[in-house]
Amino acid sequence: MNKALSDLGFPVHDTEFYKETVGDGLPKLVERVLPEDHRDESTIKRCIADMEEEYQNRWDRKTRPYDGILELLAALDKRGIKMNVLSNKLEKYTQLAVQHYFPQFPFGYIRGASPSIPRKPDPACALLIAKGLNIDPRHFVFIGDTNTDMKTAFAAGMFPVGALWGFRDKNELEESGAKAVINYPLELLEYFD
Repeated sequence: MNKALSDLGFPVHDTEFYKETVGDGLPKLVERVLPEDHRDESTIKRCIADMEEEYQNRWDRKTRPYDGILELLAALDKRGIKMNVLSNKLEKYTQLAVQHYFPQFPFGYIRGASPSIPRKPDPACALLIAKGLNIDPRHFVFIGDTNTDMKTAFAAGMFPVGALWGFRDKNELEESGAKAVINYPLELLEYFD
């Protein structure tokens, strides 16, 4: 995003700023990072296009699974837990990331942002996943690291678990509906015992 902003002549932001602004999809991110007096439709569209082009060239750089995630996925798979991915990242990159970093795991649904389904926190896609698996939403554990994830889980009637190894703090996750907050990935297993 900083490369896109810089190319357009706008100021850039530090990592901490992005930790507080990502999670609601690219259009919302662009709206948040642009100076207030440049949030017109034309500038937003151009910045989105520049960001998508830049992201295409380096989506996998400086990216890796959080510590403990591979172990968690292996343990869930071994227990026969149906795993799914729901992201506000563009569908293409959500698919690429899961295929690249987790090819050994049998995910049921891998869904990213697309024009046909509203982004989180709208629960529509979470509910479509539940329906597609023929599982009552109340039997889902929905883990995420942002207020958007907690709001999505709550709206879908799923059990929201906040992940503290991500971008947001415990207060934000709990205020957004988290019924549990965990520090490390393997702690999630207790919800499947």
